Amino acid sequence: MNDQLIIFDTTLRDGEQSPGASMTRDEKVRIAKVLERMRVDVIEAGFPVASPGDFEAVKAVAEAVTESTVCGLARAVEKDIDRAAEAIKPAKRGRIHTFIATSPIHMQHKLRMTPEQVLERAVQMVRRARQYTDDVEFSAEDAVRSDIDFLCRVFEAAISAGARTINVPDTVGYSIPQVWGERIKTLIERVPNSDKAIWSTHCHNDLGLAVANSLAAVLNGARQVECTINGLGERAGNASLEEIVMAVRTRRDIFSCDTRLDTTQIVPASRLVSNITGFPVQPNKAIVGANAFAHESGIHQDGVIKMRETYEIMRAEDVGWAANRMVLGKHSGRNAFKTRLKELNIEFKTEQELNAAFERFKDLADKKHEIFDEDLQALVTEADLEQENEHFRLVSLKVCSQTGETPFANVTLAVSGTEKQAGAPGSGPVDAAFKAIDSVAGSQGQLLLYSVNNITSGTDSQGEVTVRLERGGRIVNGHGADTDIVIASAKAYLNALNKLIAPAERTHPQVGQPI
Repeated sequence: MNDQLIIFDTTLRDGEQSPGASMTRDEKVRIAKVLERMRVDVIEAGFPVASPGDFEAVKAVAEAVTESTVCGLARAVEKDIDRAAEAIKPAKRGRIHTFIATSPIHMQHKLRMTPEQVLERAVQMVRRARQYTDDVEFSAEDAVRSDIDFLCRVFEAAISAGARTINVPDTVGYSIPQVWGERIKTLIERVPNSDKAIWSTHCHNDLGLAVANSLAAVLNGARQVECTINGLGERAGNASLEEIVMAVRTRRDIFSCDTRLDTTQIVPASRLVSNITGFPVQPNKAIVGANAFAHESGIHQDGVIKMRETYEIMRAEDVGWAANRMVLGKHSGRNAFKTRLKELNIEFKTEQELNAAFERFKDLADKKHEIFDEDLQALVTEADLEQENEHFRLVSLKVCSQTGETPFANVTLAVSGTEKQAGAPGSGPVDAAFKAIDSVAGSQGQLLLYSVNNITSGTDSQGEVTVRLERGGRIVNGHGADTDIVIASAKAYLNALNKLIAPAERTHPQVGQPI
């Protein structure tokens, strides 16, 4: 179908390559269910060979998702192909996405292979993948810096071997729209069997052109775009799903295709990904930023009041901004709480988990007059984090901070069930709290990031804190939320410490050098 643009979401794979953005299995499933609800065509769930944890996460997504195709990434290596095939086996629709580098710099310095060896390997691994599934995608890593003649040979051979999707990646974010569009057009014209495959593009944002390059590819024949929620990804990130989808839909006068996405799910998906990864969305981010549909100028406000289209090219409701507010308080019932969570695609495995979450909701309602969807997402995420590993648990925290005095924190932690107390001064209340915790935990971790963001508006808003720690080359992300920002900080720090001492079931996705 020439008029359908396939959306290939790689938030769970390439998006996770952002340092500190690693997701647990359950978090991946939560995001995958939201992507499925959005009607994303293909969900790239991870890189199964990277670690047992990654394998289990991809398998869990394959078991949970029924409407979208679930994809596993694999290098052009036999063990990668076999592992990916096993991980996606439970999927109703599964895809293996295999890749190999084709640029001179990658072939010579990384692969240490000749072009002919690369060509032969590509064909062999596409054929191996076809033994497991008819849905095989082939990517030429660093296609942006690859010789066009060699690319044509590789792609023709991959299609002949059984690849049904051909992906052309700008792995290093080097291209510009006019050049990238021309490259896609040339490849489709010159590859003899190009009509036997769907052409795809995968662009990185190192020069801030990932979306523009992706759209240029679509204008020149690409009918699949690989992208992520919020543009998440390694380095400067990937092409932003929400920007691509809304650009194509808004400018139907330019694009001869459209997606099948339910765009009202864009904002909920954006918030969930931000909440889980700890990567905040900048206020002026297109489509999903807090200011995306805000009008400060009096002239703009007057125009919008008289006729919305004077300054708005999209409706906020169409991307999910309208009906995402939940106003509940401490008198709200359990059924209303459960119903709204279900609408947010959050379900609990057991009645005990639901009851525990409801108690958390009641505690929060005592502190906040209004509870919003973002608060619920944070509440559920925090519950998941505590269930993962609670070697250290915050029992109580007291911090004294006043003008002219050195802040001091007293903390009580439960360490494997045994309570321990400590106190420490600091340059500020958060610093004092962290030092008091360290005097008990003895983590010896280096603090790489401390980030605070408000979850909703108002002075009673919950603060969401992200803490990134490094020890021995291992990087972990910790999250915490509370109406008291110092307590939220302590929760985030303890969450990170718990991850540091836990067995490393998952290696960082970058270890496999994916695209």
